[in-house]
Amino acid sequence: MPEVLKAPLVVEFPFTRSLGPVQSAFLTGLRERVVLGVRASDGRVLVPPAEYDPVTAEEIRDLVEVAPTGTVTTWAWNPAPRRGQPLTTPFAWALVRLDGAGTALLHALDAPGPDAVRTGMRVRVRWAEEPTGAITDIACFEPYDGEPPHLTGATGEFEDPVTGIVAAARLDYTYSPGRAQTAYINALGGRRTVGERCPSCRKVYVPPRGACPTCGVATDEQVEVGPRGTVTTFCIVNIKAKNLDIEVPYVYAHIALDGAGLALHGRIGGIPYDEVRMGLRVEPVWTEGARYPDHYRPTGEPDADYDTFKELL
Repeated sequence: MPEVLKAPLVVEFPFTRSLGPVQSAFLTGLRERVVLGVRASDGRVLVPPAEYDPVTAEEIRDLVEVAPTGTVTTWAWNPAPRRGQPLTTPFAWALVRLDGAGTALLHALDAPGPDAVRTGMRVRVRWAEEPTGAITDIACFEPYDGEPPHLTGATGEFEDPVTGIVAAARLDYTYSPGRAQTAYINALGGRRTVGERCPSCRKVYVPPRGACPTCGVATDEQVEVGPRGTVTTFCIVNIKAKNLDIEVPYVYAHIALDGAGLALHGRIGGIPYDEVRMGLRVEPVWTEGARYPDHYRPTGEPDADYDTFKELL
């Protein structure tokens, strides 16, 4: 059996959020080294603050300042911090109920080891050196045996309030395509497209999945398909993707390769975007050293009849 491929992959995108009055006050307060909660209908002060009452579901805006000191209610030791976590050395994830709050805030607790952490220990906020109006303005918590400091009297009214945040969502993982897709990828290296036929329904799946999703049986009979195919449906892309050197607008299509029982994705080129149509006959265009087609272009053949690809829509 050939070696199964694997590769590290990263999925990353920025998520932009507009803040309402409560979250705006909370993050602006952190920038000013003040912690604000919001009072709920049952009298509890929620930290972090919620925008709606957890009991009545009514909107709540009664902002209340709480102390930057508090008590650990529970914790878990993190012996190997990952990229982007609050600390680069081992630390505890802790739920801390700040003095004056009725709920606990999850954050990092800087401690020399798990033996130095316990439920009920007293801690305080360690502020970031350069606050920006984000939850990271609390750099972490640290052990503290002193008295709670005097409150500032903040009410949630600040100059130049924070009105929005941008959070980077990222997922790092190792992908292994398995036996069937490893064979598919290796075949693409030779500018061939290979699928697998289901022994029951006889449909050829491209890319192959190792099993028929309809019949649930294993597939191992390899079938070469294409290279030409038919556009079954498509969309016109008008928003330029980051780090993608393709000018908009362009067309991304489902393409049923000849002999395949499933359409795959591909970009259409060599034709004005407004002339792409269902039934258009296309062929792959390869670039030097590429492991997959750069795009598909018209073959010049007559369009395929709708009845020949309607089951692949």
